[in-house]
Amino acid sequence: MKRTKNKFSPGVLCRIIALLCSIVILIIPLCSCAPSQDELQINISVLNGTTGFGAAKLICDTEDGKSSLNYKFTVETDAEPITKGLINGSIDIAALPTNAAAALYNKTNGEVRIAAVNTLGVLYLVVNGEKVDLTDLSELDGKTVYCPAQNPAFIFEAICRERGINVNIDTSYAQPAHLREAIATDKVDIAVLPEPMVTIAKSANAKLTVALDLTDEWERVYGEGTLMQGCIVVRSEWAENHPKELEQFLADYEDSIEFTVSDPKSASVCIAEAGIFAQATVAEKAIPSCNIVFVDGEKMASSLDIFFSKLYAVNPQSVGGKLPDGKIYLEK
Repeated sequence: MKRTKNKFSPGVLCRIIALLCSIVILIIPLCSCAPSQDELQINISVLNGTTGFGAAKLICDTEDGKSSLNYKFTVETDAEPITKGLINGSIDIAALPTNAAAALYNKTNGEVRIAAVNTLGVLYLVVNGEKVDLTDLSELDGKTVYCPAQNPAFIFEAICRERGINVNIDTSYAQPAHLREAIATDKVDIAVLPEPMVTIAKSANAKLTVALDLTDEWERVYGEGTLMQGCIVVRSEWAENHPKELEQFLADYEDSIEFTVSDPKSASVCIAEAGIFAQATVAEKAIPSCNIVFVDGEKMASSLDIFFSKLYAVNPQSVGGKLPDGKIYLEK
């Protein structure tokens, strides 16, 4: 039987084999169905202002390509687009007021969880020092105090109720920025304001003074560390599917908070660059009064239970019509 001769020389065969190997190496990654850690985009949204301060360094690191995971941040001026995003799945993690998180948990039957608290009390009673001399909360009995709507008004009312002080709470200046402008221009003499609005108002009107720290007033009647105004929430389904990524995010976020608290000057630059607050100099002055923290686990749960119960007593709708159950808290 006649043998067929090989049509290719050894050198040609080697080149063909090398080419085939190169093609296989290029094709294999394309066939992989599971995304790598770097390919998983984690969509995070924060509110501008104090609730978003703690994320500033992490946002800047992400934009500089220094973050440990593939984060995509958005900064919003209102909670509504954030809650919508959490409901429709376009947002995985967000920073929200704690009572808004409770209301969303109730509304969605547990589709979001609270992973950590990022802000304690940020409310202060600001007065026109030329017209009002105030040293104790009881001196407000019978007076009108202007409050931003929702969370600040609920908190202030809860304090006054517990102290037995009869105060007329006026929320006609519903937005903190509008109330800040009103007291700075002498339209209002007594107001409850959050930081950094307090710092802005005082810089605009030298007659304004901080009469009382409402965190101190709250803790006086309800206990230390129980005034928790801001938190990090995560979609329950996403948390279950991506536990390692969530753990890494929380570690990164805690580092970002520690940076903000320990170095307000550098953090304020990140805050302005991230679009969380426009004025870096104001943010730097306000940070020490913003009670930015990272609290999770049992300490978070026990303190928030108290906070939610006090708001519920004032207005059940403040937390979504009913007290959230223990499943609202992400287990460590």
